[in-house]
Amino acid sequence: MCSNQKETVMARVLLADDDAAMRDLVCRSLIAEGHTVVVAHDGQEALDLAHSAAAPFDILVTDVQMPGVDGIALANEMLGDKPSLKVVLMSGLQSEMARADNLKTQGAKFISKPFTLEQIRSLVRATLGA
Repeated sequence: MCSNQKETVMARVLLADDDAAMRDLVCRSLIAEGHTVVVAHDGQEALDLAHSAAAPFDILVTDVQMPGVDGIALANEMLGDKPSLKVVLMSGLQSEMARADNLKTQGAKFISKPFTLEQIRSLVRATLGA
């Protein structure tokens, strides 16, 4: 978990991104909003964390392009286990987003990199409220 966890918790977030700088930036931003954030370095680690978690996650925030299990496969697997899971997919490549069209019908939201901290916080708030 990232440091500086706030006491007021809004949601349990599973954050998966193979880019350490992006992962840290998003993590700190979501913690500032009051969320509990658990980080994974790739899709496989995220799946392992999801399956071993004592409590379910409310939202998955994941990079689309990662080695091994990518964000789309990760989201599909996790939605299979928990259809009510909220999903935010992050990518710098529009072509990667097009591969995730099936997730749009399940309510997944998309954000293009680069984005601001306020943009990711707003999208997570909106996704959780949906």
